[in-house]
Amino acid sequence: MNAEKNSKNSKRNLFLNLFKNQWIFLLVVIIIISVTTGIVNQRFFSGNNVMNILEQIAVLGILASGMTMLIASGEIDISIGANVGIVTCVIAILIKSGMGIFFPVMIGISLAMLNSFLVGITSIFFKAPSFIVSLAFISVFQGLALAITKGSFQTIYGQFEVIGATRLGGFLPLSFVISIIAYLIAFFILYYTKMGRRIYSIGSNPSAAYLSGISVKKAKLSTFLINGVFVGVAAMVLLSRIGAAQPSTGSGMELKTIGAVVIGGTPLMGGKASVVGTFFGVLLMGIISNSLNMLRVNPYYQEVTFGALIIGALGISLLSSYRKKAVIK
Repeated sequence: MNAEKNSKNSKRNLFLNLFKNQWIFLLVVIIIISVTTGIVNQRFFSGNNVMNILEQIAVLGILASGMTMLIASGEIDISIGANVGIVTCVIAILIKSGMGIFFPVMIGISLAMLNSFLVGITSIFFKAPSFIVSLAFISVFQGLALAITKGSFQTIYGQFEVIGATRLGGFLPLSFVISIIAYLIAFFILYYTKMGRRIYSIGSNPSAAYLSGISVKKAKLSTFLINGVFVGVAAMVLLSRIGAAQPSTGSGMELKTIGAVVIGGTPLMGGKASVVGTFFGVLLMGIISNSLNMLRVNPYYQEVTFGALIIGALGISLLSSYRKKAVIK
């Protein structure tokens, strides 16, 4: 009887751990999808395809790293796609004007920081949810991008390929290495700095954080600025990879970014974050997209799949919160 009871308890604990450590659950799903796709199409496990997946998820990974910190602070910025669009256009225009590479990139990253800061300061000044404020700024950024480009493509083919075309050791994409550095920076900030502790505090309970001596407004603005840096770097990597820009370049990235963060186990209400989970969330999105292409599934169904993934992640988060409440009781 005891052996049977212990066996049931161990299975139950294993099941609960899958929900507690969401990245473990994601890893299991990634393995299942990869093995299944590899059996149907053996090209899935080819070196070129694996490297292509890593290259494709690089930009999303950089954006998701910054968004993880922002959501952990209780805020959100859905204008990052439009921000990427205007930044890539500005960098491309400056490169075409003969300014070289360094200064256009620095100006682009600074612009991304300014845009993100504007979203944050407006939200704080008007005491409005950052979701609504950033929704308004989508039109602002897209409108400005259309004005400066007159709606035309800004092509820089062959002028800025150093990141997009470089593969370290002849196989590892430099863009993916940059995304790994972004994950590590986000991880370090969240777990080993005062800034990280403040992010968790204001995300969990802004009033309590304020009473404990934390400048909530300053901490939130700092988080928006850091997110802006990640957006600027992501825009730089994306432009180097595709060699062209237009106002709609980053369109749709905000949904995938937020989805990857939520799938990874970072709740939208803030106060908690999982950079490791974000990494596996981004990887899962990349593998699913690649698998659907390998299996020749209609590409329109990819959007349905991503939406279903986000809904599923919300369900897992809800079950996890119920479990914690049950433990407290």
